[in-house]
Amino acid sequence: MWSLEDFDYPLPEARIAQDPLTDRDGSRLLVLNRADGSVSHREFRDIVGLLQAGDILVANNSRVIPARLFGRKKSGGRVEILLLDLTPTGTWKALVGGKRLQEGMQIDLVDHADRPAGITAAITAELDGPLREITFGSPAETWLDRLGHVPLPPYIHRTLDDAERYQTVFARRSGSAAAPTAGLHFTPEILLALREKGVLLETVTLHIGLDTFKPVEVSRIADHHIHSEWATLSLETAERINQAKLAGGRLIAVGTTTVRTLETAALRSAGLTGSLQTISERDAQGETSGMCPWRPVAAFEGATDLYIYPGYQFRAVDAMITNFHLPQSTLLMMVSAFAGRESILNAYREALDREYRFLSLGDAMFIQ
Repeated sequence: MWSLEDFDYPLPEARIAQDPLTDRDGSRLLVLNRADGSVSHREFRDIVGLLQAGDILVANNSRVIPARLFGRKKSGGRVEILLLDLTPTGTWKALVGGKRLQEGMQIDLVDHADRPAGITAAITAELDGPLREITFGSPAETWLDRLGHVPLPPYIHRTLDDAERYQTVFARRSGSAAAPTAGLHFTPEILLALREKGVLLETVTLHIGLDTFKPVEVSRIADHHIHSEWATLSLETAERINQAKLAGGRLIAVGTTTVRTLETAALRSAGLTGSLQTISERDAQGETSGMCPWRPVAAFEGATDLYIYPGYQFRAVDAMITNFHLPQSTLLMMVSAFAGRESILNAYREALDREYRFLSLGDAMFIQ
């Protein structure tokens, strides 16, 4: 029975990267072998030599929207709004910062110079904690690029000089509240070199939402409720992935969001529908058929609440590229499920000793 303390480690503030490197592929790369727990140290551009002809590299093509907005109440009080999810009815779920932000309140948005922008936001419902439902006086797509700011994680205390540096080279489909940061290390040159080597390059979409900002607050990790995120895997992409897997290629996921999408697709192909929240616990209890070495992925579009922690049996992914994650986070639990908790924590200790840069703008791992 895993507890939250099982996924803790000391992370000094100095090891949290505050700025991206000038060269995306100049970050360091820790290579972890799952079979024996051995670790080696490379540069990210070495990833070309670590992948093989026939491998399938899959990345998340979601693009971060400028989802951070500022405004003022009628009383003059300052308000911050972080857009998370656009609902089917056209309202937004958002995290709000400010005092007494109640249902029915009107907020006047301001531009980057703190001047009135002529756009009004209305709080239409109070949800859990700082979560609110919000409607705008005009469609957000008509003004969001002009008024919005790219949101950065709370542990990054500087403003990026170039907002595009928080977008991956894969980014195409707008909708995320945070970047799929494992993809930040890739360059067009690396992608061309991989394709020339015979690596198949594919993309899926998962729009990163609320759970990125929600800490685990329960001692028994199985009791944590993970929020759903919208994802899609096209039929054509699923067919190409399955054909390449049958030909002997490894399925390599760029980032935990891609892992979540591919594993959801594999569970769908196995006939599991609806909520996937408890799959890890069911796997650990031997209640599923997840011991098979591989499941084909099935095309799907919709919400996934797949929560991966140790005990989960991976059905699709053979290797992953990822960053170093926060202590006690669901992302640390996912990579621990993939490589083993002790192997991950040992690798993290070595990375800290060697002064790797951690979290969203930091260095990378290749777990194979």
